[in-house]
Amino acid sequence: MSDLLVKPARGGVKHHITPDSAGWTYVGFDVLSLAPGHSVSQTTGEREICVVFVTGRGKVEVGETDFGTLGERMSPFESSPWSVYVPPHASWRVTAETEAELAVCSAPAEGKLPARVIPPSEVGQETRGKGTNTRHVRNILPVGKDAESLLVVEVITPGGHWSSYPPHKHDTNDPPRETLLEETYYHRLARGAGFAIQRVYTDDGTLDETFAVGDGDVVLVPRGYHPVGAPHGFDLYYLNVMAGPVRDWKFSMAPDHQFLGW
Repeated sequence: MSDLLVKPARGGVKHHITPDSAGWTYVGFDVLSLAPGHSVSQTTGEREICVVFVTGRGKVEVGETDFGTLGERMSPFESSPWSVYVPPHASWRVTAETEAELAVCSAPAEGKLPARVIPPSEVGQETRGKGTNTRHVRNILPVGKDAESLLVVEVITPGGHWSSYPPHKHDTNDPPRETLLEETYYHRLARGAGFAIQRVYTDDGTLDETFAVGDGDVVLVPRGYHPVGAPHGFDLYYLNVMAGPVRDWKFSMAPDHQFLGW
């Protein structure tokens, strides 16, 4: 199996992806499953994190601050999520009130910002593309929202549609033309079965891999183009985490797809 396709583990820690395990520098990504009444607590060290309630509801504490009970959706396809930003050198704790799935997104930071809740009303949802390139985007931590390194976004791709398309890349540190951003894709399928397709490839062919992605899989994108296709009848959700030396999303389109526009 490719090192870029990561299958979920059984138990409470479905994914634990670190810069070392991914072979890169910036992005970390965990997925945690909690039963009602169970808790998870961690410290952030030298990293900022964004905890996304993929599903479920729980009480959130950061240091001595009680943020109350957050989360409301039982499926990531229902609505925009509740999330919490936690700065470096802080502790956080979530106690589940229902079955809950948490995505823990992380990247290096210095500690310039306070902890805060990111409610669904701040995230919203926008539709991008046209025809079978239509998808629905929820900007949790986009450019323009306070964070030091992290960019976090959810995307809903209807069955029969393409996403992260036309193919684009952000693997060259040449702002403002293009920024270098490592990226993870956490995939969920609305039916819990079936598959989606993701290709990761470069112009020179030194990287060219195509995956049949199952429910709960993570795809690592260290470089190159990375389009996603959702077969007819299988709506697809994915959560993207990006980070790099510059917190900006500037990309280049694949030359043979530029006629499509963005």
